[in-house]
Amino acid sequence: MKELIGILVPLGCGCLLPIMVVWFSVRRRMNETNKRTEIVLAAIEKNPEMDIEEWMKKISPKQKLLKEKLLSKLLKGTLCALLGLGFVGFGAWLSYAGRGGTDNPVMAICAGLILLAIGIAFLVNYGIGKNMLAKELEAEEQQLACQG
Repeated sequence: MKELIGILVPLGCGCLLPIMVVWFSVRRRMNETNKRTEIVLAAIEKNPEMDIEEWMKKISPKQKLLKEKLLSKLLKGTLCALLGLGFVGFGAWLSYAGRGGTDNPVMAICAGLILLAIGIAFLVNYGIGKNMLAKELEAEEQQLACQG
């Protein structure tokens, strides 16, 4: 029985959990789109001469600015890198203190290295994106200054 649980838990976490997350996110987006469609259809039924494009702009979700997208990558990268360093440090401390058997320090260090690599990838993505999109960011800021 213990062996079966040892096989089913990683399969559930590695296969079933990502599938469920994707399914829930796709379903949420479909529901949002269906709600917007219902609202537009009801508005057209009540007033057929209304400007549909203006309505769609009002009810559609606002797109994130380039600066917001880059800052979210910076935040994710920093958090992942710091968590990774924390796990590596915790694993090193477990190894030094001789606690937790032989597998625990290795698992903590491996998890930390994975998180550290993901964090570094986000930070590199932020740096490259900031350099490549410098002109677009400047134009976006000028556009916001003109609107505000």
